[in-house]
Amino acid sequence: MEESIRVAAPALPSGAGRRRAWLAVPIILGLLSLLTAGYFSTLTPAQIVDGERILPISTHQTTVGAALREAGITLLAEDVVSPGLESVLNRNDAIVIKRALTTRVVLENQEPRLVRTQSRSARQVLAKLGVNVGNFDLVTVDGSFSEALPDQATGRSAGVISEIRYRPAMTLKISDQGQNVTLQTTGATVGEALMQAGRTPYLADRITPPVGAPIENGMAVTVVRAKPVNVVVDGRRLRTRTHSATVGDVLTELNVVLYDQDFARPALGTPIADDMEIRVVRVKRELVIVQDIIPFDTRYQPDGNLELDNTIVGQEGAPGVREKRTLLTLEDGAEVKRELVADFIAREVQPRIYKYGTKIVIRNVDTPNGPVQYWRTIRMWATSYSASTAGTSRTARNYGIVRCGIPMRRGIVAVDPAVIPLRTYVYVEGYGEGYACDTGGAIQNKRIDLGYDDDNLKLWRGWVTVYQLAPPPAKIQYILDPEQ
Repeated sequence: MEESIRVAAPALPSGAGRRRAWLAVPIILGLLSLLTAGYFSTLTPAQIVDGERILPISTHQTTVGAALREAGITLLAEDVVSPGLESVLNRNDAIVIKRALTTRVVLENQEPRLVRTQSRSARQVLAKLGVNVGNFDLVTVDGSFSEALPDQATGRSAGVISEIRYRPAMTLKISDQGQNVTLQTTGATVGEALMQAGRTPYLADRITPPVGAPIENGMAVTVVRAKPVNVVVDGRRLRTRTHSATVGDVLTELNVVLYDQDFARPALGTPIADDMEIRVVRVKRELVIVQDIIPFDTRYQPDGNLELDNTIVGQEGAPGVREKRTLLTLEDGAEVKRELVADFIAREVQPRIYKYGTKIVIRNVDTPNGPVQYWRTIRMWATSYSASTAGTSRTARNYGIVRCGIPMRRGIVAVDPAVIPLRTYVYVEGYGEGYACDTGGAIQNKRIDLGYDDDNLKLWRGWVTVYQLAPPPAKIQYILDPEQ
């Protein structure tokens, strides 16, 4: 048989009871407000300065250390807090945290180590590590030769790691061209040490040990310097350093070849001195050939097989050639010497030869008085004259007397004796036979003046054919100028 359980409902308060309950709520809230205001009025305001970060706080903690722990600030052993951790925290205090800088310290030939420090310089950090830094030792901070560490206000709060490198100076003995020097150096190699000492090593220098050798304390370095020289060759200037003893050795070292007549200034055997200038002079010889034309001349040769007053070319003329050969000597392109080595006729002159006829042929010409024999004909310019027109005064003793000394009359003709010999006979068509027995100042070359008596003077002015009558004279002008 099932059992039923009944739960009785609580009795509701009456109306008066409910009013008393609502009146209690404001009272409780007021008490809570008083408690809250009292709590906040007991807080201590302050600020934490951690590098560049500023953190305002309000705390019931009474000491600086407790306030920092409450704010979740973690401190390391080397960090510095001002005021100190045990100091009483006052209202509006500024708690300044100076973070230690984490520094990587690299000592020569040792493993790097990390150090946290409040020191302001690398030298102080090294001193705390028991390293006594000498005057010539090398200390760098982050690759810089300044020994100052990063500013605390910036670097330390950010936890920046700086690197301090330390290299102790070593004693080095240098023998450089007879000069002995002992110095302290922080150079890693022989080359660096020489550069630090102001003794620049050059590629051609002989350095023992070599420039790349690491420095050891007390090491002795010997430097045999190469001598600087300037070599001027083929328009270029070469600056080099050498251990060669003579000028010739330097040129051999530089693969400079002297050809034929080339030479050097100074001479090849000259000892090398510092900053010497060696000039290679290129000598070139040029043969200059100049040819001059020699004009040919014209010659005449008699030819007994050729009839008189005929001319043929027996040989064509050709100019000759005269050749001069001059040897020029050039030094670096400039002429220094000129020498005539040959002067000769490279081709002989070939004269032009005309052959003129000397063969005389007697021929006949018909005249009003019958045929006459002649041996030559000449075209001549004919004029006429008489005793009165010859230009001689009637009172003169030689008036009317011709060159041969006989009286002037018709049949006397004036000629140039170089063309028609005097005292020979001619025949002129239209005039008749004439006796060449007179001359005149205007009667030159192939001109003829036909003589008349004063009472029968006939004026002539024109070209005529003049026949020179046989027999031929003993002396004959075989060549007559065709232009005369």
